[in-house]
Amino acid sequence: MATDQERQWSNDPENWKWGIFYFNKQDKRIFPPKRIPGMGWTINFASPASVLAFIALIVSILLITIYISEYVTKS
Repeated sequence: MATDQERQWSNDPENWKWGIFYFNKQDKRIFPPKRIPGMGWTINFASPASVLAFIALIVSILLITIYISEYVTKS
């Protein structure tokens, strides 16, 4: 459950760069909810752990894609 402070952070336009990137150094959550309730989560780009999780996700997707294109489709 989100606290009142966390809801306030999520709704504050100052914490959203270009309206889509959440950036709040005070918020320690790695994946805070998006501005619109029920639309999922986003990454807190002010948190180093969030950025590392995002990079790990992208690298994993790339490695799986390369593996499938190199080994699975050639069988």
